[in-house]
Amino acid sequence: MKRLLGLAFILLAFWLLLSGMFTPFLVAAGVGCSLAVAILIKRMETLDEETLPIHLAIPALISYWPWLIKEIIKSGWDVTRRIVSPSLPISPTMVTFTPSQATDLGLVIHANSITLTPGTIAVEVEAGRFLVHALTTEGAAGLADSEMDRRCRVLEGS
Repeated sequence: MKRLLGLAFILLAFWLLLSGMFTPFLVAAGVGCSLAVAILIKRMETLDEETLPIHLAIPALISYWPWLIKEIIKSGWDVTRRIVSPSLPISPTMVTFTPSQATDLGLVIHANSITLTPGTIAVEVEAGRFLVHALTTEGAAGLADSEMDRRCRVLEGS
């Protein structure tokens, strides 16, 4: 029941964020649609730990997002500098490493975080193995046993 209400609340918040209008009719429609979708998902028996990962620690999420945004900005700046200044080296590299996440959700969060960061793309993601393309050898060297890996492990709850 907690998961069902949590999903309905998140769907309603998303509805209100996208609509931007708070008339009684639209809010009531949002409540009705959010509850209907949540009940449908429950009846389909797909409402589980990965559908709505409320087991993720809120403090970990609150610290993870600003950190990830800072990393995206830093990497974006580095990639921009390398594009604008031809004297800075670009050495495309493929690297394989073992992530420390134990769950599929943790692996997805880690792989998406790598891909969101400019200059790196998670090419293959398997349990126990990531193949990542990096723009530079320095970027590739910093992937294994990285701060991102540690933060994603904490985020998944292991």
